[in-house]
Amino acid sequence: MKHQPRKRFGQNFLGDESVIAAIVAAIAPARGDRLVEIGPGHGALTRPLLAAAGQLHAIEIDRDLAAALKNEFGERLTLHVTDVLKFDFAALGNELRVVGNLPYNISTPLLFHIARFCAQIRDIHVMLQKEVVARMVAAPSDSNYGRLSVMLQYRFELEKLLDVPAAAFRPAPAVESAVARLTPL
Repeated sequence: MKHQPRKRFGQNFLGDESVIAAIVAAIAPARGDRLVEIGPGHGALTRPLLAAAGQLHAIEIDRDLAAALKNEFGERLTLHVTDVLKFDFAALGNELRVVGNLPYNISTPLLFHIARFCAQIRDIHVMLQKEVVARMVAAPSDSNYGRLSVMLQYRFELEKLLDVPAAAFRPAPAVESAVARLTPL
């Protein structure tokens, strides 16, 4: 798919197959899981998630990408073409498994937005800027410990799963990334 990444949407597309495989293995999707992918982009995670689960909801703000995804995946992919910060996750039911390479420019407000739906969520697997993940999982004695740590640790068990180098993306971001798992308490 030929698509010019849009800066206003914070688009950097994951392309490294070994990183994709590691993320999917950490998620361990199964048939019947109620998966919700935030920002599917070109479908790098969407393809293996659909192969494992058979069905997937995806939230994509970019209409061009959404159209291409709908063409490729058809009925197996339920697309929500909207701003994820306004999305009502509760409308999708319970036991949600939220997945995504989150736009780094809205990661903190997005995490707080998703946290409002803890009762409907089974787990969350997200890629974020490495420094944000360090703040999320920081212990009280750590210099990274702060508002983000407190707010998320109050509602979730947090675990850093893997580091992702900038070279795994097109275009490569100016920062390193990491994948975290959030499990509601």
